[in-house]
Amino acid sequence: MLSLAAENLLSPIILSFALGLFAALARSDLSVPEAAAKALSIYLLFAIGFKGGVSVAAHGLDATLLLTLAAGFVLSASLPLIAFVLLQTMTGLSRIDAAAVAAHYGSISIVTFVAASSVLTSQGLVAEGYMVAVAAVMEAPAIVSALWLVSRGGGNGETATRMDAELWREILLNGSIVLLVGSFAIGAITGEDGLERISSFVVAPFQGVLCLFLLDMGLVAGRGLRQGGKVLRPGVLGFGLLMPLVSASIGAMLGLAIGLSTGGVMLLMTLSASASYIAVPAAMRVALPKADPSVSLTLSLGVTFPFNLTIGIPLYLAVATMLTGG
Repeated sequence: MLSLAAENLLSPIILSFALGLFAALARSDLSVPEAAAKALSIYLLFAIGFKGGVSVAAHGLDATLLLTLAAGFVLSASLPLIAFVLLQTMTGLSRIDAAAVAAHYGSISIVTFVAASSVLTSQGLVAEGYMVAVAAVMEAPAIVSALWLVSRGGGNGETATRMDAELWREILLNGSIVLLVGSFAIGAITGEDGLERISSFVVAPFQGVLCLFLLDMGLVAGRGLRQGGKVLRPGVLGFGLLMPLVSASIGAMLGLAIGLSTGGVMLLMTLSASASYIAVPAAMRVALPKADPSVSLTLSLGVTFPFNLTIGIPLYLAVATMLTGG
């Protein structure tokens, strides 16, 4: 595990993230134009979804795929409940802030998923291609769970007025979900022939684009730590490091029960352990406008994201390998 961690830390994608983090903390004027960052994220989502769809076309529909999708849904809906209990125990956050943070930890970080997939490739391992569909399934249920948690507080009726068409539109038509699901469908329809036609676009440049995207993520994370560091009280910081380990353990048990491969178990652990910083913040702006976004974003992007990239992913792979004997 230590060897894998060292190899991962010295990989181009992790070092690119570290460069961005250092530049932001050192107050360098290095920046990635917003339009370029958006283009990079669009490329990554399309390439991930397309290749996942191609893999499903080759694999075919079976019980394992359906069980894995169901597991992803259950994880996304239930992990916020565990996160909420931990937040109430470890921190002094209000009910609304705790519920908003919990939603982030039930949803997923697609960039963490991509980084984990890259580690699998570097180790010569493969995972079930439909794991990208599981990632899409895990985006939304956590948001509904968070709203339920707030409504249980005896509330002010805020959630009743926010569970409306605007919120559901924000959840279901979020750009990242639409692009991921849409490109997945295109890959599933066109199959191997479609991949062969555009492989020079979705395969060869992928690692280089990922390095640039993680450079930008490092810049964003560093700025968030610099500006929101005051919210990282010991209990809050402890939660940001503990919750991914708890979630990954649950993901590992479900992956083993379903019978996923070593790579599949590792990716389900990674999805469970990651925290959203794109889809959920957008939905929380609509659903829980009184929640403080600096807390959830500092935790998800400034604490859990770097933890997963540097320590979590090698740990999850080592544990998955040990559990599956792969």
